[in-house]
Amino acid sequence: MIPKDLRYTKDHEWVRLEGDRATVGVTHHAQGQLGDIVFVELPPVGRRVRRGEKVAAVESVKAVGEVFAPLSGEIAEVNTVLEGSPDLVNKDPYGKGWLFTLRLADPGEVGELLDAAAYEEFLKGAR
Repeated sequence: MIPKDLRYTKDHEWVRLEGDRATVGVTHHAQGQLGDIVFVELPPVGRRVRRGEKVAAVESVKAVGEVFAPLSGEIAEVNTVLEGSPDLVNKDPYGKGWLFTLRLADPGEVGELLDAAAYEEFLKGAR
């Protein structure tokens, strides 16, 4: 259930790296904890963010989950499809439910992210 080709944060964001860009979403675990997603607040394109900074929010019928920048950079694109279909975060968290892409400011930060095995171990400890 945890894709091996992605990197992860302890805040339950996933990152797909493609050159100097990173696509970001919330993990299957996170969307499961939140429940049915009813609204997604996305950051503006062009906003510069630092790793660890709150950049988006995912609202469900149960709670609001904050989304933090897993890496520093500039918001290059947001998934505007989520404005009309926020439930894609539940249905396809690693695909059509992505949130935004970042143009990386410091590719060296990637080393701070967890690989799939480390994220799986982290989840075992969090239960």
